[in-house]
Amino acid sequence: MQPAHFNLDPKENSRFVRILQAIFGTVCIAIAIYWLIFQYGSMTADPTMWITMVFLVLFGAYQIAAGTGATRKYISIEQDKIILKKSSFFPSVTLPADVIRKLEIFPLSICFISKNNKKTVLRFGLNYTEIINPVKDSVTEFAEKNGIVVEEKKEEI
Repeated sequence: MQPAHFNLDPKENSRFVRILQAIFGTVCIAIAIYWLIFQYGSMTADPTMWITMVFLVLFGAYQIAAGTGATRKYISIEQDKIILKKSSFFPSVTLPADVIRKLEIFPLSICFISKNNKKTVLRFGLNYTEIINPVKDSVTEFAEKNGIVVEEKKEEI
């Protein structure tokens, strides 16, 4: 089985856009620091300035992280493990083959059930549907090679 890597984001930003994101994030943080230094006296009387600064710092940090690629969502399927990053904010999860007990494959999600009955769910959504079948096929191939039980289920409302 060849290692497979699937990007779960709706689109891939170009290098130019990522550089602009990092620059814009740095500018936001610089403006927040400028306000802190030069407007400190007026900020004690106006708490909305603090809220603005906190927003600028957090937004700038997110833009820098997006520019460096730290917010990308992906699934990487290797010989003996699956690496899953399903959120822009949280770190990736590594699922070794010997820990996975069962896979439940739904039309719009995949549920990885470990041997201690912990569930990790990958939800696809409806915005980027062309990636769903290749990911399901690769995960099913991974499960067959590693002797993992696969159940295909229908979602019930």
